[in-house]
Amino acid sequence: MSLSPNVAAALETQATLELAAAQNYLAMSCWCEVQQYDGFARFFRKQAAEEREHAERLLKHLTDRDVVPHLGAIAAPNIAFKGLMSVAQAAYDLERANTRGIHQAYEAALAEKDYPAQVLLHWFISEQVEEEAWSDKLIAKIRDAGCSGALLSLDRHLEKILGGDSGAD
Repeated sequence: MSLSPNVAAALETQATLELAAAQNYLAMSCWCEVQQYDGFARFFRKQAAEEREHAERLLKHLTDRDVVPHLGAIAAPNIAFKGLMSVAQAAYDLERANTRGIHQAYEAALAEKDYPAQVLLHWFISEQVEEEAWSDKLIAKIRDAGCSGALLSLDRHLEKILGGDSGAD
């Protein structure tokens, strides 16, 4: 099934956004590791891997439809954060940008009546609900951790807390 140039371009753009997010999460992980926030570092490394998987899913869709994807340039990620809250805000901003990109790709697929791309993007739309939810929760949890002891506890339990383990709240 052929793929319109508009839908192909939208999917390529989204794949590039996903790869850029992966690079940014890797940078966040490194910053957290240097700051001795090992739980945050692990969490952001997992996010980086997840974003790479998202890009792969988009690229596989393109190649399955006989398109050799054009990947855009990725700017170097920020490595200078003022603290955990600025890291959390950067993650929040990344997820909102990804959501906007996915919605734009979906709109292109709708306009072209590209049903396979719509099905692919339904998964991404649902995934972004989860991604935005954890980024909201991350900001709230860091804001609520008013002392270094609370931040250390948050660091130790971050993956459980953001992973939806209700017993960890």
